[in-house]
Amino acid sequence: MQQTSDTPKVNADPDELKKFSDLAHVWWDPTGKFRPLHEINPLRLAWIDQRAHLAGKRALDVGCGGGILAEAMAKIGAEVVGIDLSEKALAVAELHGIESGIQVRYRKISAEDLARDEPESFDVVTCMEMLEHVPEPEETVRACARLVKPGGLVFFSTINRNPKAYLFAVVGAEYVLGLLPKGTHDYARFITPSELSRFGRSSGLLTKEMIGLHYNPITRNYWLAPNTDVNYMLATERKD
Repeated sequence: MQQTSDTPKVNADPDELKKFSDLAHVWWDPTGKFRPLHEINPLRLAWIDQRAHLAGKRALDVGCGGGILAEAMAKIGAEVVGIDLSEKALAVAELHGIESGIQVRYRKISAEDLARDEPESFDVVTCMEMLEHVPEPEETVRACARLVKPGGLVFFSTINRNPKAYLFAVVGAEYVLGLLPKGTHDYARFITPSELSRFGRSSGLLTKEMIGLHYNPITRNYWLAPNTDVNYMLATERKD
C-alpha cells in the first residue's frame, strides 16, 4: 500500500529487520553469530546497573532482539519490557524466557509508537546496538526520552564514525576476525559522540557519562575505557 501523509511512518529499515530476523534462531548460541553480544553483556549490564540500580525499577529495552540484555536486567530484579519489530526475534526471546524462567514482557511495537501510547512510563530505558540500524536515529532518541520518567535514565550504545571505527568495526570484526556476520553494519549509519549527544540534548536528555567499549582479539577480553573512537556507550538523564 502506498504511504500517504496520514500513514504513520515506521522508523525501521526492512532490510535490517530481515537481516536480524534471518539470524534469530541463533540468538542464544553463545558461540554463534551473536557471540560478541553474549560476551559484552555482563560488562554493559554492570555499567548500567551501577548507575541505574535496576532492582525494583521499571525498565524498557528498545530493540531487544532475542532478549539477551532484557533477560539480564530482569534477572537482577528489574521489571522489564522488551520491544522490537522482528517477530522472529521476539518469538525466540519469549521461548528462551519460558526455558529460563525469567519474566520479561515482549511487544512488537516501535519506540515511537510506544512513546505516543505510554509516555513517561519507565524509570530506565536502554537502546543498545540499535541506533546504527535505523533510518532516523534522532527520532529513536527522541522516543526514548519521551518514554522515560522525568529524572529517569536512558542508556545508548552505538559505533563512532571515523576511519578507525570502519577498520575495527567493519573490516576487522566482520571480515578479518569473523566476530559478526558480513554486512552487519553500514558505515554511513555510524554516529559520532557529538551527534548522539546533540540528539539527546534536543530531546531533553542530559549527558551523564560517555565510555568506550574495547576488545583485544588475542585475549578475547572486553573492557571499558575513556577512548570512544570505535564502540561507545552513553548514559543520559531526562530533565525534570
